[in-house]
Amino acid sequence: MQRKSFHRIAGVLAMAALLTPWFARAQAVKLTLGHGAAPGNPRHEAAVKFADLLKAKTAGRIEVQVAPSAQLGDDAAMLTALRTGALDMSANSQGAVSAAVPEYAAYGMPFMFSTPAQAFQLLDGPLGQELSEKTAAKGMVVLGYWDNGIRHMTNGKRPITKVEDMKGLKMRTPPDAVLVDIMQALGADAQQIKFAELYVALQQGVVDGQENPLVNMYASKLYEVQKHLALTSHMFQMTPFLMSKRSWDRLSEGDRKAVQESAAEATTLQRKMSQEADDKLLAELKAKGVQVTTVDKAAFAKATASVTDKWVATPIGPYLKKVIAATR
Repeated sequence: MQRKSFHRIAGVLAMAALLTPWFARAQAVKLTLGHGAAPGNPRHEAAVKFADLLKAKTAGRIEVQVAPSAQLGDDAAMLTALRTGALDMSANSQGAVSAAVPEYAAYGMPFMFSTPAQAFQLLDGPLGQELSEKTAAKGMVVLGYWDNGIRHMTNGKRPITKVEDMKGLKMRTPPDAVLVDIMQALGADAQQIKFAELYVALQQGVVDGQENPLVNMYASKLYEVQKHLALTSHMFQMTPFLMSKRSWDRLSEGDRKAVQESAAEATTLQRKMSQEADDKLLAELKAKGVQVTTVDKAAFAKATASVTDKWVATPIGPYLKKVIAATR
């Protein structure tokens, strides 16, 4: 009997040894993280860091493939993929996400924030939590609010110092309704062009100019086709770091905890890198031959005041009023 029991146990152990690699493979998780920024941009570097952290925290069981430079489509396309579960994660854009969760537009009102830190004081508190809940209701989980910087304008025609200099300029905007309103209020002609196509559009004169944070301009080498930079600081934009709720729901509680911890560390890094980049890139852009001007911000703010009034009267008005009150 003892010999039979021994053989039976030995057989079970042998079978378990054979099956262990299969079980390990079955528990492995592969996720895809898409974004529209170029390598070298803090958005990409933080995405890679997130993937490394999550892999380490799960002993290699969860692997994240990072796809930069709009390889998986523009931000709007990736947002749709997130909501359907076709894409697991995306470091997306404020404008694209506001198409699904309109309250994101509240943070893009003209001249509302002079520094990203002011915006993050709100986003890291109750207003950010409320925005996270509204996002979850649309099929996406907020993993962090990243920094897409304070935005400035460039063009290839003339220096911009006053509002009148904007008149008639064909300015590219992302799919962000607030930005379109800002450009129109300043007398410019807003034209939506995908960021991946922007360099060529500027090079060929399809549009005269564009607006972006300095880090985006530099990483995508827009200075090669734009020689006039106006430090307008007209808008803050975040980069919502999102996960598809369908992908989130498939994870175990332990894996969710690892994702959240990794995302928190990556968020801190991304914000730090973004701030450091802004501090040094102005000098580097000047060294590339870009002519830099400052603008009459009071006049620009006055010219765009109607934009905020317009958005207060929309369905996001109640949330926007809370954001405005918090900034004061």
